[in-house]
Amino acid sequence: MEHQQYAVLAAADRLIDAFGRHDRDSYFSAFAPEATFIFHNLDRRLASRGEYEAQWAVWETRDGFRVRGCRSSDRDVQIAGSIAIFTHSVETDLSFDGEVSTSMERETIVFAKQPTGEWLAIHEHLSQRT
Repeated sequence: MEHQQYAVLAAADRLIDAFGRHDRDSYFSAFAPEATFIFHNLDRRLASRGEYEAQWAVWETRDGFRVRGCRSSDRDVQIAGSIAIFTHSVETDLSFDGEVSTSMERETIVFAKQPTGEWLAIHEHLSQRT
């Protein structure tokens, strides 16, 4: 069990690191194609990785969106068979049209263990931290 927790944390770290560097390809490769997403700043659920990638592209082109850094704390992993639930507090430095801001949020990422042994994210839920 402990080995699986480390593997999930490593998968989460790769995802968070890629996001923090605005490395789109590495970031999205951490998600299964059928992954779903719920973000507090969107009025709808994104039903696939492809939908999220399209939304990300809109943010980049319309809003000048860029991730400048990301820090994770208060981390926890729960394992339930081939599913893992990763929760953390996340502080993200973003820029929109050159204006830099920092967001404070809580996030849940659900991972599923693949037949290859790799853990891929299948759901992400982001909420504001108050």
